[in-house]
Amino acid sequence: MVKLKRAYEAPAPSDGHRILVDRLWPRGVKKTAAHLAAWLKDLAPSPELRHWFDHNPERWPEFHRRYLEELAAPGKAALLQDLAARARQGTLTLVFAARDQERNNAVVIKGLLDDRLGAAPG
Repeated sequence: MVKLKRAYEAPAPSDGHRILVDRLWPRGVKKTAAHLAAWLKDLAPSPELRHWFDHNPERWPEFHRRYLEELAAPGKAALLQDLAARARQGTLTLVFAARDQERNNAVVIKGLLDDRLGAAPG
């Protein structure tokens, strides 16, 4: 199972493996309090794409398309395989900092993982 959770929400035992998928550390969150299994900076959108998107909802469809292209790069395959393996073992929570919980990079990653795992979206 793959879940999403903002970095500003308290960790819970039901989160399972908590993986931060942002390039930048969430402002104001202490590393010791985040309870992360890993921080996958290299899976985050490129700085150029992140700056271009700027969390503008009108740019979401194009951001989604471009980010999927970035995730298709050979260097990302092993990271995505690792996440899929963790999700097969139990709950995997993708942690992100964005305010918009419906339009962010973690949503795109979750969609890819759900497709690989044959999970129902949601």
